[in-house]
Amino acid sequence: MLSYRLEEFGDIEKLAVREAAMSEPGANQILVRVRATSLNRRDTMILRGTYPLAPRAGIVPLSDGAGEVVAVGDAVTRFAVGDRVTGSYFARWIDGRMHPGIIDQLGCTLDGMLSEYALLDEQWAVRLPDHLSWQEAATFTCAGLTAWNALTGAEIPKPGQWVLVIGSGGVALFALQFAKLMGCRVAAITSRAEKAERLRALGADRVIAAAETPEWGMKLREATGGIDLVVETGGPATFAQSLIASALYGRIVLLTVQDKNGKSVEIPGAVYQRSLVTIGRLFVGSRSGLEAMLAAVATHRLKPIIDKVFPFAEAREAYRHFEQGDVFGKVVIDGA
Repeated sequence: MLSYRLEEFGDIEKLAVREAAMSEPGANQILVRVRATSLNRRDTMILRGTYPLAPRAGIVPLSDGAGEVVAVGDAVTRFAVGDRVTGSYFARWIDGRMHPGIIDQLGCTLDGMLSEYALLDEQWAVRLPDHLSWQEAATFTCAGLTAWNALTGAEIPKPGQWVLVIGSGGVALFALQFAKLMGCRVAAITSRAEKAERLRALGADRVIAAAETPEWGMKLREATGGIDLVVETGGPATFAQSLIASALYGRIVLLTVQDKNGKSVEIPGAVYQRSLVTIGRLFVGSRSGLEAMLAAVATHRLKPIIDKVFPFAEAREAYRHFEQGDVFGKVVIDGA
């Protein structure tokens, strides 16, 4: 079988295709024919050697992928041949709180999905909704679950409350879609005015182009009465404005704490002293969270937004396209 592997880190040229013998599933394992995968920001950080969790040399990258089960071990009870599945980001985190013993991640410390076939423990996978194509199904494991937990993990926003999303990457667009499912109003910040109509078409009630209004926080607060929940994906560049935009008892879910130059988020004291905002942190989620999200996706027949699809042979080009930053939704790589 063919697999991409990261034998060294720091350069896209280190992403190499390798051929290996097909593995037979062990007693509790499933063999998955991977039909599509997708990229997340953490994948480019792993590639460049800047990810906080040390990856294993020679790892098969990418946490996100979808495929069909083609073989099962003798003791497998969760799946059967023909089932459509995706992997769980933190493979050993089933439910409850995260702890240091279950930090292994697909595509980092465990072989991921950028391969013709993936061998997974049956506990590391979940079933997929039937209405999704392979390309669509390959996008939920990281960005989708992150957005879902940002909205449901602590205090679920009530219908009519305001949710703020920043940018047009995978997490931001999933958060927009999930917030609308919950009956919330959504404000969106975009770097480019030409994306505004696309965000409105997804349901955004108010869109501000940061290039035209760099100090957008107060304008947004005045227009909405204060944002109830900010899904903060912009990091240091947008955090101060998100805080200004927030309602007195608003919440900010902080996902990105550093930019690519190493600058960290700083809390502006004068603004924070006038605020009772709660600042929280999350990191993707558990398998049970993934199952709950996919159940909602199935119920509402939600479809993810895909920016561009690349063939398996052009995985490096997919990484390059993703890294240039001007994407609207998920960047997908088809199966081999």
